[in-house]
Amino acid sequence: MKLKNKIALGISVTAVAGIVFCFARRSNLNSNRKQMLSQVADEGYETAHDILFPDQEIGSMKVHYGPVIPK
Repeated sequence: MKLKNKIALGISVTAVAGIVFCFARRSNLNSNRKQMLSQVADEGYETAHDILFPDQEIGSMKVHYGPVIPK
């Protein structure tokens, strides 16, 4: 086998393995999220933004605790 063919074969095998790994990881994350949401729904809790989207941060949003007095 020529050196060019070996290099091309190695690159293609690595690329296919990387794609398979990414899809497997994404599938696992989705199943974990579905399981968590199912558990929360079974317990009767409301699904708040932090439960639905735990990876996202709400940085620019002001959080106000207590009653809201209109101006």
